[in-house]
Amino acid sequence: MSKLLFGILSLTVFLTACEDPAANKPKATTTNASNTANTATNSTAAAPGAQTETLVIDPENSKVEFIGSKVTGKHDGGFKKFAGTIALVNGKPEDSTVSIDMDMNSVFTDADGLTKHLMTGDFFDVAKYPKATFKATKIVPDAEKGAGHYMVTGDLTLRGVTKSVTFPATITVAGDSVAVNAEFSINRKDFNILYTGKADDLIRDDVVIKLDLKAPRKS
Repeated sequence: MSKLLFGILSLTVFLTACEDPAANKPKATTTNASNTANTATNSTAAAPGAQTETLVIDPENSKVEFIGSKVTGKHDGGFKKFAGTIALVNGKPEDSTVSIDMDMNSVFTDADGLTKHLMTGDFFDVAKYPKATFKATKIVPDAEKGAGHYMVTGDLTLRGVTKSVTFPATITVAGDSVAVNAEFSINRKDFNILYTGKADDLIRDDVVIKLDLKAPRKS
């Protein structure tokens, strides 16, 4: 009986460790970057009479995090230093743009050894590519999910590779702030991050991206 119980417990631990955190998250659609890279497709901001507020994104009010995993488990991480803006046009997310720059040297994880490894050529190669950027090119209301839900498309540059990514997000425009929240997965190999890990503990391709952005509005 004790051996059976031990076996069941061992199997439970093994299955828990092997769970893929990206399995139940929306997967971003990734394509080649637009020809108008780093330029919003929406022309509303340039229209006569358009009212634009430039709101600041920084680590004091926001978080940019990720979850990576391998066969035996997962690791949480993120970036301590980043800066960005929300150009809020006419108070409407669909008329607006978002941009953010991340200092890749500020990467952190729940394991010091992993943090150092992520900085090397196996992963982010921060000596050669010290910055990652995201610039929205289109924000479209998600009619199926209703108010507050959007599909965001933008050019993500990571490790010197620029791709257009589309992912779901909730955007809330309040009197004192604008909040953008999203949780989705990308395939790291799309950005030339190819390190596979140990043969008996392979690293999964999909990485969860977590955005919790809140930019104050001027009163």
